Amino acid sequence: MSKVFLVEDDPTIRENIRTALNKWQYEVIIVQDWNQVVSEIMAAQVDLVLMDITLPIFDGFHWTEELRKQSQVPIIFISSADMNPNAVRAIATGADDYVTKPFVLDVLISKVQAILRRVNQYNPTDNSVLDFDGSTLSTLTNELNYGDATVKLTPTEGYILQLLILNLNQIVSKTKIMRMLWQGGAFIDEDVLNTNISRLRSKMKTVDLPDRIITERGQGYRLVENDL
Repeated sequence: MSKVFLVEDDPTIRENIRTALNKWQYEVIIVQDWNQVVSEIMAAQVDLVLMDITLPIFDGFHWTEELRKQSQVPIIFISSADMNPNAVRAIATGADDYVTKPFVLDVLISKVQAILRRVNQYNPTDNSVLDFDGSTLSTLTNELNYGDATVKLTPTEGYILQLLILNLNQIVSKTKIMRMLWQGGAFIDEDVLNTNISRLRSKMKTVDLPDRIITERGQGYRLVENDL
């Protein structure tokens, strides 16, 4: 049974989400101490986090930044705030997806299922390590290694990089990426993908792999080697 940590302070919304997830056989854990959100998530060893923005003491952006210092567990933001620019900020902070209130519970369940399936069940290759331009990407840990440097990618970032490596020097359309990542591309804003790409580029730069992801305007993205 997959475990979901629900960071939501509205009791009605919290119970509605918990009931819906329980019907799909997900174990739901809720916050006990609003000063110790990250510690509770880490102790629970959960498979996914649902994070509200407006919370007691610190907001969801703060807790996501703190959690990302210790873990790459998938995070879906749930908030009544406008989709933009909060969605972009959420993804840039470290979230994997975003849904706005009021939302249809089936949409939230679909997003949860899509991320957990990607993390736990599906890899586009049977190889546990992919090589690219002198670097290696572990499809099991989502660690990108180049020389002596290592950077940890989120599951979404790791999956995007896998797709690009497997289609090296070829254009991969935004539609294909969104279809592979998020339930056929449904319920997803293109800004979420764009921000994940931006975050992936920044992480690749930290391990001396800058400018490898090329934007092909109107078409998609292409991963290139250093000498191309």
